Amino acid sequence: MTTGLPAMRGLLIDLDGTLYHGTHQITGAAELITYLREIKLPYRFVTNNSSSTPDEVAERLMKMGIPAAADEVYTSAQAASEHIASIKPGASVFVVGEAGLKQAVQEAGLILTEEQPDFVLQGIDRSFTYERLTKAVRYIHSGAEFVMTNPDLLLPSSDGLIPGAGSIGAMLKAAGGKEPVLIGKPSSILMSYSLRSIGLSADETWVVGDNLATDIAFGAAAGCGTILVLTGLTTAQNIEYYMEQAGCKPTVICNHLEELRSYISDHRDC
Repeated sequence: MTTGLPAMRGLLIDLDGTLYHGTHQITGAAELITYLREIKLPYRFVTNNSSSTPDEVAERLMKMGIPAAADEVYTSAQAASEHIASIKPGASVFVVGEAGLKQAVQEAGLILTEEQPDFVLQGIDRSFTYERLTKAVRYIHSGAEFVMTNPDLLLPSSDGLIPGAGSIGAMLKAAGGKEPVLIGKPSSILMSYSLRSIGLSADETWVVGDNLATDIAFGAAAGCGTILVLTGLTTAQNIEYYMEQAGCKPTVICNHLEELRSYISDHRDC
């Protein structure tokens, strides 16, 4: 291991833009995860996506040829539900979101409700309606706490960008008049639960991702080592712009996943 760098005893790895695009794995993704398993370096797939369960995320990865298991996946839906349960066990929750978020709420021992909730929990909802917006806003005005799974304004899809959870959250924030508690990257809340899941401290964990504003800021704020891969949102052409926008720099930059695998081989803490 190189002197002066944090220990590398585990990895928190982003998914979309880091290991895959749409439904296709990025070159070297399967080999990277196979290598991590071979050397027994702990890792978690950490995603801001709240729409899918860990089982569904793992299944999606395996269909692309990337080795994965549900217990290697940690989502913003899980962190949000665990956060609410830590504040008020058994709380009632009105969910603006999809199946993965609703399942996480129930698994945390919380109660799904359509009437007068303790919390409004909002993630991405691709069936979002004005009626649902109205209900959520009224509950927030009535005193419900507002929790948002992640601040992502836009998401990549197979046919272009789509609005993310942050875009829906912007409407709820404006109409509800209340700042939400943010759970996903770059929030320290998701970091805290991710580190608990992997069983490591921040100073022995590295974050890998393609987005400076979420992945790299997420790791840097916690004191983790960070590795930016130029495989998704950030490229060699736009990196200076995104570093200025994010206000942070990665510890290491890798052009592709083969370079990342080589870096891990040379710098992991044995």
